[in-house]
Amino acid sequence: MDARTTTLPFGGARLAFGPGTVRRFRLTVVEGGPKAGQSAESSSDRCSIGFHPSNDLNIEDPTVSRFHCEIRTDGTGARVLDLNSRNGTILDGVLVKDAFLRSGSLLNLGRVAVRFDFVNEANRLPLSDKTEFFGMYGSSVAMRTAFALMERAAVTDLTVLLDGETGTGKGKAAEAIHRASRRAEKPFMVVDCGAIPANLLESELFGHEKGAFTGATDKRLGAFEEASGGTIFLDEIGELPQDLQPKLLRVLESREIRRVGSNNHKKVDVRVIAATNRDLRAEVNNARFRSDLYFRLAVVRIQLPSLRQRPEDIPLLLEQMLKATGANASQSAALRTPEFKNTLQRSAWPGNVRELRNYIERCLVFQDALPAPDASPSAQNAVAVDARLSYQEARRRALDDFERCYLEALLRLHQGKVSSAATAADVDRVYLYKLLRRHNIKP
Repeated sequence: MDARTTTLPFGGARLAFGPGTVRRFRLTVVEGGPKAGQSAESSSDRCSIGFHPSNDLNIEDPTVSRFHCEIRTDGTGARVLDLNSRNGTILDGVLVKDAFLRSGSLLNLGRVAVRFDFVNEANRLPLSDKTEFFGMYGSSVAMRTAFALMERAAVTDLTVLLDGETGTGKGKAAEAIHRASRRAEKPFMVVDCGAIPANLLESELFGHEKGAFTGATDKRLGAFEEASGGTIFLDEIGELPQDLQPKLLRVLESREIRRVGSNNHKKVDVRVIAATNRDLRAEVNNARFRSDLYFRLAVVRIQLPSLRQRPEDIPLLLEQMLKATGANASQSAALRTPEFKNTLQRSAWPGNVRELRNYIERCLVFQDALPAPDASPSAQNAVAVDARLSYQEARRRALDDFERCYLEALLRLHQGKVSSAATAADVDRVYLYKLLRRHNIKP
């Protein structure tokens, strides 16, 4: 989304696209599927396509995945993102994962062909008047759109799913929604589903009775009971083990929990907010996440923008970070120059706001403006090493990164044909499949 106003021809007049508006588009099934000729027009900045009836364009064809792909539009144009679909997304004859669209582009999804066309009308997005929301800052259209959705969610008790890359502030967003809600004076409990061992997570969530398992010497309340009257925040919900997913689904449906080792159910009054840096629709396609649980979590779905989508917010974030650290004028003088701010805005920040904060703190420690992370291709391809890790852990991460990059390049070279790729790489085909599964790469 771009704060600049652009104009596009609309009949004999011209249609202006200003802040908070995006260009509308139409999707039309031109071939295949039971309803050739069906179409759908976007009503926001996103439109999903798939077999499941919840999609904006529902295509009832078995070669189309439940959530096949999504169209996103902003000030830079429109893009299609494949959601780890079974048969892939082919744009104008090319298999793509994430690519820009033009008016008239043809998308092949299994046996179905869908035409994309821009419409000379605009969709207005919700836009908050605020540039600060309970500790989150941003004056960009992207961030104020997120603020508007958070404000609307806060006045309800609906379950919220926060999407966004690592470091975009999903935890702060969850706390902000809680603080803006009627439950603000009640507990705010956080459970990191990716940091707790699977065999302990059920007890962490729902509690256990004395003697329920080895080591359970006392009765323990779970996070749902401890959050009574308030909010429970389930971070990294995409890491929730599959055997726990139906149990969480039952809690969301009935608002009742059952402690481990007990036969009795107990009513709980909590508001649930979940967060993930994965697209759970892709996880549903790969049978790693239950579709019914996804819909129970995504009653209100809020996407937090990455820092590269809102570089105009960096000067404001910089000021807030310097204020939070208590840095005086002389300590922060080198970090307030226009040249330094421009450098920050040109950098990639793959770790988003968290990475920016860490970088600013390092600059304050060394009392100087350190070189900002380089956004050039050579820097992006360099091996990132964290010397604070043990040698074994740092080596494992580097090898994982190498394997993932190699496998993706190998499959591209051989058009996704695993047998040909295995022969060229001089590895057993079964072993290659094992590597692909390990890194969640679909041929």
